[in-house]
Amino acid sequence: MVLPQALTELTKRRDQAAEISATSHSVDVAEVTTRYLLYGLLPSWFVPGLADWMMHRRTRIEETAGTKESLILSHCLKDVGGAPTLMMAEVGVPIALTLRYEINPLLLSVQLAGTAVHEATALWDVRTAVKSDREVKPVEQHIHSFLESLPFGALTALMCLHHDQVKSLLRGGRSDPDAWRFVPRRRPLSPGCLAGIGVAIGTCVLLPYGEELLRCARAGRGRRRAEKAAEKAAEKKAQMKAQMKAQMKAEKGD
Repeated sequence: MVLPQALTELTKRRDQAAEISATSHSVDVAEVTTRYLLYGLLPSWFVPGLADWMMHRRTRIEETAGTKESLILSHCLKDVGGAPTLMMAEVGVPIALTLRYEINPLLLSVQLAGTAVHEATALWDVRTAVKSDREVKPVEQHIHSFLESLPFGALTALMCLHHDQVKSLLRGGRSDPDAWRFVPRRRPLSPGCLAGIGVAIGTCVLLPYGEELLRCARAGRGRRRAEKAAEKAAEKKAQMKAQMKAQMKAEKGD
């Protein structure tokens, strides 16, 4: 009795699965990728990025690690002026390309390279922060770990969504004439959507970290002026001592 009932239940479930498969809509991978980038990846980048900026501000990065850390993560090469920050570019460039072009072996290669370089830069960033006088609290370390893992999560998700392109990449792009060139998206994002993304990136990334970099550069110029003033004072003091010694010798000679 048990076996016939189990077979009947199995057949019923198989028929239900077949019915669902026949009536369901096919998944639009490109649409899923767009939604993931806009509503998953970008917010996941903005929120911890702002939190990290707040931690830098609280620990007065401009007086400790200085411009070097700020340039690494659009965190203040001490006493160096403004320049594009490394980790911001390593994440931002692949995201921008993915929003503009179709996923193919070339774009996957850019994403893989960006992820690898981002991880190496993250290690450099933590080493710079630890060697400085700035206190890196456990909360900030946790924020850093999230930012470090974000590219890996994004890349693995995209590779799962576009497994056919991963296979093409492993084959070297053979039999695919568009494998090694950037192919514009078949359904590009609207100008309004792109403008919204630009405003969000400017507000949540460029503006706060630009402010931090300017603050660090300003503090660096102040330190240089103080160091020059101290050097001049030391030189003047040494000159006065030399003059006094010469005067004393002259008086003894007389």
